Amino acid sequence: MLIGHLGDEVKMHYFDGGNCIGRFSLATNEVYINKTTNERITSTEWHNLVVRNKAAEICEKYLSKGDKIYVEGRIKSRQWQAEDGSTKHTVEIQVTEFTFLTTKKGNEDNKSVQSPEIEKNTNFDSQNNGLPINDLPF
Repeated sequence: MLIGHLGDEVKMHYFDGGNCIGRFSLATNEVYINKTTNERITSTEWHNLVVRNKAAEICEKYLSKGDKIYVEGRIKSRQWQAEDGSTKHTVEIQVTEFTFLTTKKGNEDNKSVQSPEIEKNTNFDSQNNGLPINDLPF
């Protein structure tokens, strides 16, 4: 699970048979306070993300550089031969789930991506530490 900002536009690659993938970089930040200097430090990590088929088309349509997104996926490493004959390696996140947190394209086009409403569980007693009403704490 990652939450971060797109480092660039989604780059699409189309294949014979109609399949496609979208690739984009995601920046995640870790913020902490240096205890000796009391300075706020931000450390940025970059991740290579891959989305497939319909998900890729949705990301291309609604996401742009700087947008904030939540993703879940699997880490995959791969290698290939470059044109100069050298072997290249990369680590990518194959995205399986995503949620748009902020999008500029949606605002510009007066469109918004609707996320499904979260169903509230009403079987909990808020005054009893969130335990289910019919559940004993022992």
